[in-house]
Amino acid sequence: MNWLGPILGVMAALVLAGCAAEGMPAPPQPPDAVRRTTEKDGRFVVLSGPQLRHAEPFLGIASTNFYLLRSFIDTRAGETVHQLYVEESYPGAERNWNAARLAAGGTLRFVPISKNEITCELNCSYAEEFAASLPDALLRANPQGFTVVFTARTGIERIVAVPGDLIAKQLAAVTAARANPAIAATVPAAASTPVAPR
Repeated sequence: MNWLGPILGVMAALVLAGCAAEGMPAPPQPPDAVRRTTEKDGRFVVLSGPQLRHAEPFLGIASTNFYLLRSFIDTRAGETVHQLYVEESYPGAERNWNAARLAAGGTLRFVPISKNEITCELNCSYAEEFAASLPDALLRANPQGFTVVFTARTGIERIVAVPGDLIAKQLAAVTAARANPAIAATVPAAASTPVAPR
């Protein structure tokens, strides 16, 4: 299995590069923490919640096949947007994730983030990052949690259950961040909807 070592190295580099490019904290992180970073020269405060697993780690790499909630606070417009972020690494044909919906009914805006070919020396493997935009009202109206179904062009579905404790931690972190005087002072009288950086 001489080919496994290079694949693992490439996988780790891609995942860490993707996390850094998206302003997400690089694993490992404390298991219950909501991490705070900034993007776009401080315009966006990004709150990335604890990572949960949606599938077994790909090739045993812990920083693969996870999901988390993340929130973007626009320090200029004062608005907040939320996402359910997913990292999916897998062997075989490209899946091309392209849609999201609530299991209970209702579509969500799908956000493609990145897709990388890990290797195709023997069999192809890919790492995809994508998200579903989550309205603030959805989070606040579902303290018990909810389920999101992602669909790929190949017809495969990935079901992600968002537990209530994850929502509670995320909303508490958003409330705490917005109470920060540096952020609160930037909120204009009539705020527009921000576009989260990708």
